[in-house]
Amino acid sequence: MFSGIITDVGQVRHVEQRGDLHVVVATNYDVGEIDMGASIACSGACMTVADKGNGKDRWFAFTASAETLSKTTMGKWKKGDKVNLERPMRVGDELGGHIVTGHVDGLAEVVSVKPEGESIRVTFQAPVALARFIAPKGSIALDGISLTVNEVDGTRFGVNIIPHTAKMTTFGHIKVGSKVNLEVDLMARYVARLVNK
Repeated sequence: MFSGIITDVGQVRHVEQRGDLHVVVATNYDVGEIDMGASIACSGACMTVADKGNGKDRWFAFTASAETLSKTTMGKWKKGDKVNLERPMRVGDELGGHIVTGHVDGLAEVVSVKPEGESIRVTFQAPVALARFIAPKGSIALDGISLTVNEVDGTRFGVNIIPHTAKMTTFGHIKVGSKVNLEVDLMARYVARLVNK
């Protein structure tokens, strides 16, 4: 489980397709403290550490399956791309965002980016199948970032990116046409499942 509070922005060092997609990400984390097999949320997708290096250049590697590639932006990643990173919560950690599983539901597309005071107002287009899980003032995870939904208009929804979030995540450089990993609120998903029974 994660909280959607990004603690590092890594950089893709290597991407190789051989059966599955193999990715190496440079990080500021002390990877000596990260166990093999541990989870790290990479732009919102929970990935398993398969290899790591803690020398002068710190990095970790993971393998993404076809299912992960079908639901995330990962298949388009290339060397040099920035990646929002978060290590899993521990029992007793402060929950500063909301409960995020790292199980990405699909992609949302940026349809507008406008300055609003010191913040950035961003409007996204959600897939039709996921739009019903998005509610005004509800929580959503976009590229792993816990955000509050400002408004919903059909399949479109808006969020505000405050200066701190813009500085500490990849959203400081977000632009129209970009696609982001979307995870709907866990409670909304289960409520909808129960209601439909």
